[in-house]
Amino acid sequence: MKKKWLGLTLAVGVSMIVTACGSDDSSSGEKEEAFEVGISQYVEHPSLDEATKGFKKAIEDAGLEVKFDEQNAQGDATNNQTIATNFAGDGVDLIFANATPSALSAANATKDIPVVFTSVTDPVGAELVKDFEKPDKNVTGTTDSHPDAIPNTVKLMADMGYKKIGTVYNSGEQNSEVQVKQAEEEAKKNGLTLQKVSVATSAEVKQAAESLAGKVDAIFIVTDNTVVSALESVTSVAEAEKIPLFVGELDSVERGGFAAYGFSYYDIGYQAGEQAVEILKDDKEVKDIPVEVPGDLKLVINKSAAEKMGVDVESIKEEAEYIE
Repeated sequence: MKKKWLGLTLAVGVSMIVTACGSDDSSSGEKEEAFEVGISQYVEHPSLDEATKGFKKAIEDAGLEVKFDEQNAQGDATNNQTIATNFAGDGVDLIFANATPSALSAANATKDIPVVFTSVTDPVGAELVKDFEKPDKNVTGTTDSHPDAIPNTVKLMADMGYKKIGTVYNSGEQNSEVQVKQAEEEAKKNGLTLQKVSVATSAEVKQAAESLAGKVDAIFIVTDNTVVSALESVTSVAEAEKIPLFVGELDSVERGGFAAYGFSYYDIGYQAGEQAVEILKDDKEVKDIPVEVPGDLKLVINKSAAEKMGVDVESIKEEAEYIE
């Protein structure tokens, strides 16, 4: 029985070889092997979700065949490191790290696999890169920090007559520490005070926001992953207490924040995707790809939120863009 099957196998094999020799390789219809890209996102919230969408769209637009392994750490540091370690062990072609904690975990997990990040506020301070122009490791990406965002926001609060500002943030997030420190410095320049309340988890956000009621004239939430993932807890307090809520990015304005100087997270995700294409398709070395910053800022105001928080928008600059 085995000999009969062996003879049949050999006959089929010879037939396939003859057929192959008589055919044109270019018409075989075989696809190039797909690249494997691991996506590590720190937590679910609209801004990070949009950045991931932008990243994937850039690769799609470039026509690359890519197999994505998309993982979300759900804000857990242990999950974050496990995801990165698994990607390194699997030998993926590239890791896309969305948010500072994910980028740090990926950079710690591998020195050989290219890591492209986005939604990272201070890549130099986090020691992900040596400087923006010449990353010296296997890591590059796009930052979500525009140099004018916080100064413009604090100046707007001062111009509107607010003196006491409150903020809720996770002091365990390096990106948040940097932003809150900058907000503190800008508040001092403008004659304002900043009251800080720190949280460790999203479950603590509402109570922290409530603790600011009666003590501040306005609330400012920076691009803190822990707080932004529970932004509705802050908006509910701001509406109930009639406190204007200034936020750090445009997606949070759409979710009920009053105003923000911001940009599109989809766009910085797309920029990161274009960097990934340079690495995968063009064989460009990571160290030769500078870290990129967001495009121009725009002031966006949510009219519905303004009404709920008792804010008069008549005095706001005319260049503001309004949403309902």
